Amino acid sequence: MDTERSRLNNLLHKRITPRPRHAGLYREALDAGLTELQARILAGRLSSPKAPLDALIKPSLRYIDHPELLCDGARAAERIARAVAAGEHIGVLTDYDVDGITSHVIILRTLTELFGVPEYKVHSLIGHRIHDGYGISLPLVERTLALEPRPSLVISADCGSSDELRLALLKEAGIDVVVTDHHALPIDGPPPSAYAVVNPSRSDCGYPDATIAGCMVSWLVMSLTRSVLIKNGTLTAKTPKLSPWLSYVALGTVADCVSLGDSAINRAVVTLGLTLINRMDEPCWRAMAERLGADSTPFDAETLAFQMGPRINARSRLDDPYAALHFMLARSDAQARRYLEVLDQDNQSRKVIEADMAETAKARVQPRLAEGARVLAVYLEEGHPGVQGIVASRLVQAYGRPAFVLTPAAAPGMLTGSGRSVEGVHLRDALQRAHELAPEALPRFGGHSGAAGIGVPHDQLDAFMAALEHAIDEQLGERELYPLIYTDGELSSQQLELATLSELDALAPFGREFEAPLFEGDFFIDQARLVGSEGNHLMLDLATGLRTLRAIWFRAVTPGEPVPFALGDEIRCAYKLSRNRWRGRESLQLMIEHAEAVGPR
Repeated sequence: MDTERSRLNNLLHKRITPRPRHAGLYREALDAGLTELQARILAGRLSSPKAPLDALIKPSLRYIDHPELLCDGARAAERIARAVAAGEHIGVLTDYDVDGITSHVIILRTLTELFGVPEYKVHSLIGHRIHDGYGISLPLVERTLALEPRPSLVISADCGSSDELRLALLKEAGIDVVVTDHHALPIDGPPPSAYAVVNPSRSDCGYPDATIAGCMVSWLVMSLTRSVLIKNGTLTAKTPKLSPWLSYVALGTVADCVSLGDSAINRAVVTLGLTLINRMDEPCWRAMAERLGADSTPFDAETLAFQMGPRINARSRLDDPYAALHFMLARSDAQARRYLEVLDQDNQSRKVIEADMAETAKARVQPRLAEGARVLAVYLEEGHPGVQGIVASRLVQAYGRPAFVLTPAAAPGMLTGSGRSVEGVHLRDALQRAHELAPEALPRFGGHSGAAGIGVPHDQLDAFMAALEHAIDEQLGERELYPLIYTDGELSSQQLELATLSELDALAPFGREFEAPLFEGDFFIDQARLVGSEGNHLMLDLATGLRTLRAIWFRAVTPGEPVPFALGDEIRCAYKLSRNRWRGRESLQLMIEHAEAVGPR
C-alpha cells in the first residue's frame, strides 16, 4: 500500500522542467538577428513551422490569405450579397461564447453599418447555454421559424458544422443557411442541407490555415461579400473595408484559445487588433480600461484572455448571453458601463460556483487517480453546466491528465459535458474513436485537439467512460502522465530587469501553443505574507545574489492555510516576469506559477 501511495504521489507531483528546444530553429533564429533569449523562446515553442519565421516574429496583414481560397466562400458571399441587394430579412445565429459573440458583432455591424441593411431586417439569434444548448439547436430553429417576418437567409458563425438535422428543418421551411464555422466536421463531411459551409477544417478546403477562429472565418466571409457587392454595383468602391472589426477578431481569437504558434494569420490579426483596441475608439474598450484601472493600458493578449474574455463568457455560462452582445455593441460609455457591471457580477458568481465545483471534482477523482487512470471523467449531479470547461481545466492543471466534467442536461435522461486535454492527446480524435467503440454512449460531440463538448445518455455513462479510456490509451501507448510545468530555463541575475521584459515583448502576442515565457530559478525568502480578501495570495520578497525582487503567487494556499514557507527558506520557482505599474511608475515583479522548498538557508 505504501509503495502504491508513493508511486501515486510521484505521478501527481508537479515537475518543473525546461522545454525541449528545436536546435535547428534555435540556430535559424540567431541567424535572423534574434537575441539568445528570444531564440530560446521560439525554439521551445515551434519545431518545424510551416509559416516563414519572419511572418511569426513580425506579424503583418500581408500574411492573411485571400478569402476566395475558402471552400464555399464565394457561394456564401454571393448568397449574402443577393439578400442585401434584394432587401431580404437576415438572421444572424452564433454561439454564445466570446468567439460567437465577436462573430455576431462583426456580421451585424457589417450588414447594418457598411452594407446599409436596416436594423429591423437583421435578427439576432443566440442560444441560451442551459435552455437551448450548443449550436443550431432545436429551440433556436423554433425561435427562427416563429419570427415575423421570417428571415429567408440565416448566417451562422462558430457553429453549424455538426447540425444537419436542424439545418434540414430550416431548409424545409424555405430558409437558406450559410454556415461559417471552424470546428471539426463530422466524419461524413459538411451538412448537406446548408446552402454553403465555409469552414477551413473541411478536407476539401484550400485555405492554408485551419486554425483560425470562428470570428476570423466570419470576417473573411463578410469581407468577400463586400467585394461581391461592389462588383455587382450595390455598393461603391469607397465603401469602408472591415479592418476596424479586427479588434473583435483579436478578442475572439485569443479568448477561444486557437493557436498563436505556427499561425501567421492568427498572430497578425491579434497584433493589429490590439493596436486598434488600444486606440480606445469603442465604448466597450474604454469601459473595460476604466474598470481595470489607469495602469491597465495598453491592453495585451493577456488582458483579452484573462480580463475581457472571462467576463463575456461568464454571462453566457450563467444566463442569457445578450448582455455580452449589448456590451460589445454599446454606443455610449454609459451604456457600456451598465452592461459591464452585469458581466462583472456574473463573473464573480461564476468564480464562486467554479471554486465549489472544482473542490468537489477533485475529491471525486481521487479513487480513479489511485487506480492509475490516465483520463478523468467526473459527473457532478448538482454541478452548473456553465462552468464545466473551467473545472475540467482545473483538473488538467492539478493532475496532468485529460479531463471531462459532466452535469445534467436540459433534455431528460441526458448529460452534457466539457473536456480539456494535455499536450500530446487530441481530444476530438479520442472522442471520434470513443464514438466508434460505443456509438449509443456518445451520440453528440465536437471540438478540437485541446477542448471538446459532449452529450451522453445518463444510463450510458459507464459505457462512455470505458470507451473514452480505451481511446485515450490507444493514443498514449505506454506514456505515463503527470503534471508538467515547462519552463524556458533560468535567467541570470543581470537578466532580472525590465529590459528583459521588453526583449520578450518583441515576440508577442502570446497565447495557446505560444505560451508566455516562464522561467525557473532558486531564491531565498526575505519576506512572505498572505494577502487578498481571502488571504490566499502570497506576497514575497525574494533574494538572489545581492538583489531582492518582489513576487506574487496568486491562489498559493487554500483560504485559512498558513504561509507554506519560512523566512530564510530556499525555494525553487517557476515564474513569469511582469511589470508592476503603480502611479505611473514601473518596476519588475515575478509572477509565481509554482514553488517548492529546496531547504533552509
